[in-house]
Amino acid sequence: MEKPLRIGIVVGELSGDTLGEGFIKAIKAQYPDAEFVGIGGPKMIEQGCQSLFDMEELAVMGLVEVLGRLPRLLKVKAELVKYFTQNPPDVFVGIDAPDFNLRLELDLKQAGIKTVHYVSPSVWAWRQKRIFKIEAATNLVLAFLPFEKAFYDKFNVPCEFIGHTLADAIPYKTDRRFAQEQLGLNSDRQWLAVLPGSRGSEMKMLAEPFIRTCQKLKDTHPNLSFIIALVNQKRRAEFEQVWQDIAPELEFTLVDDTARNVIAASDAVMLASGTVALECMLLKRPMVVGYKVNAFTAFLAKRLLKTKYVSLPNILADQPLVTELLQDDCTVENLYQHISQVLDGDNQAMLEKFDEMHHWIRKDADQQAANAVLTLIEKPVHA
Repeated sequence: MEKPLRIGIVVGELSGDTLGEGFIKAIKAQYPDAEFVGIGGPKMIEQGCQSLFDMEELAVMGLVEVLGRLPRLLKVKAELVKYFTQNPPDVFVGIDAPDFNLRLELDLKQAGIKTVHYVSPSVWAWRQKRIFKIEAATNLVLAFLPFEKAFYDKFNVPCEFIGHTLADAIPYKTDRRFAQEQLGLNSDRQWLAVLPGSRGSEMKMLAEPFIRTCQKLKDTHPNLSFIIALVNQKRRAEFEQVWQDIAPELEFTLVDDTARNVIAASDAVMLASGTVALECMLLKRPMVVGYKVNAFTAFLAKRLLKTKYVSLPNILADQPLVTELLQDDCTVENLYQHISQVLDGDNQAMLEKFDEMHHWIRKDADQQAANAVLTLIEKPVHA
């Protein structure tokens, strides 16, 4: 009897748990008795992954928080290295969480275990020398976007472009009216989605200019309404505080929901830079990106960033498809001017390019990831 396929796997947050779930399903479709062990979230555990530690152990953000948790993180890593070297899997897959997983992968690779890092860190954008650490730690990187693979190829570091799971999850066409009905919105009005970010620092920097822009837009676009997606109660409270301080007369529809449904229901979007811009592109809604960070972070970013653009649609297209208003350019006047153009203008060329790029990155990423890992460990890939 051949031993069942055994895969070590570690994720550090909910987005990784979703990727892990899809990966496990795709492997099990080909190897039903495959075993998965490491650190998983609820979705992976539901698929039969044995989790040696709680995923929350790794879900730490911010330098101060990480320093406080460092002894525990180092202990978890040491325990995993010991476990996997004593019980070697056929392959180890670290999903995202690069600060933790790349260190773990390095130790495992040095112990003779094949390692895969799933979701490329943004080495193409900044701190490019990290590519040598990634090369030392991994046998293969799985990348969401084609320009990521091109970057790895320049350094001869093994990388597979597998497409983006968001592009698989979002259909090519979405029904705006249906999305509006789901959220109880009046479809006779024009809707602007206002997304000032999911982090406290983003809300602090962007809520005020975004709200003041809405004030100005309301004067010239009386049929325009505003809808906001808020990721949790803390962000809601922060947004409401700024709203009541500077524009209590304005009406905002606040939704405790994912940005996706709010974008789908909108005619245009004003948003903070981040993955949400990619989501907006895939939903084919015209957008304007605004972003501000504190002066010191901006100073560092200017010196470290190696990309012409900050928003993923522009990076992917390698052209300024989407207006980016950054730092001193992120003013109420500029936001108002560019949002007005998007609301009043013909965005056909932008939307056609969005559709083309959706096709580029829709590749059935779960299946592609599974096939790439099976090929690495020389297991037959079943059609």
